[in-house]
Amino acid sequence: MDSSEAVYNALKEAEIDFIVSLPCINLGKLLEMVECDPEIIHVPVTREEEGFGIAAGAYFGGKNTAILMQNSGLGNSVNVLASLYELYKIPILMIISHRGTQGEPIIAQIPMGKATPDILKVLKIPYFNPKTSEEAFKTIKKAWDMAKTNGSGVAILLEISYW
Repeated sequence: MDSSEAVYNALKEAEIDFIVSLPCINLGKLLEMVECDPEIIHVPVTREEEGFGIAAGAYFGGKNTAILMQNSGLGNSVNVLASLYELYKIPILMIISHRGTQGEPIIAQIPMGKATPDILKVLKIPYFNPKTSEEAFKTIKKAWDMAKTNGSGVAILLEISYW
């Protein structure tokens, strides 16, 4: 199973039924799979804060939520994660294309790539960095269970070498 299929199958196994997404070349195949799934409500957005707001409403409406995004958008999301999500103990699974890591062809991505784990630590958001498709498959369900139990976000960082 390739990496996109592993992540998609893990989302299905975790019973994620509402996904907000932002455009990302690395997540392209996964986004297509989500879009074609009639059991998943998929809402493409243009800003991360908008996506987190929509996902919060979906959670309060009974949905299991995830967001598919690039790590460059994490900086845009600090306020909503540190206020709305923390205050109301909202679980969300963040599948993050971790740009700026080993093999990154665009030098402008590297500073945020380095900062991403530290931003998550400051926000007290647990994260996982699976290195194989099998590890991603096993980790995603565990991460969603953790998010629900703790009432928090949990991030899955997928490095460029993963795709």
